[in-house]
Amino acid sequence: MTGFAEHRSIATVALVVANYDEAIAWYVDRLGFVLTEDVDLGGGKRWVTITPGNGQGARLLLAEASGDAQTDAVGNQAGGRVFLFLETDAFARDHALMLEKGVEFREAPRHETYGTVAVFADLYGNLWDLIEPKR
Repeated sequence: MTGFAEHRSIATVALVVANYDEAIAWYVDRLGFVLTEDVDLGGGKRWVTITPGNGQGARLLLAEASGDAQTDAVGNQAGGRVFLFLETDAFARDHALMLEKGVEFREAPRHETYGTVAVFADLYGNLWDLIEPKR
């Protein structure tokens, strides 16, 4: 026993973006995410969250870059490694739909011991895995 609460989860992951509205449009139109919050915080800041269409998993907080360090991180939050993992229960369907909507895949789908996977880039170049885990 560690002393921490038994039921904890990562609920939100911040993703630094160049522009709130272009990021919202890309994730909603190309990946089928849902805009769950868009609250004006004043001073040009907003609290913008999106989730996969079914609302499962962590939500993304789209955080518009301010300052040089944040601007430099846009599109490279993981130093060129895959940063986020979008799980699906229908890889072929989602892969085809994402291609149709203009999502740039960096590789052909491949079958691994853990599931079917392909790397894609978001509008800023952050790398993601589209993955259907083996069940």
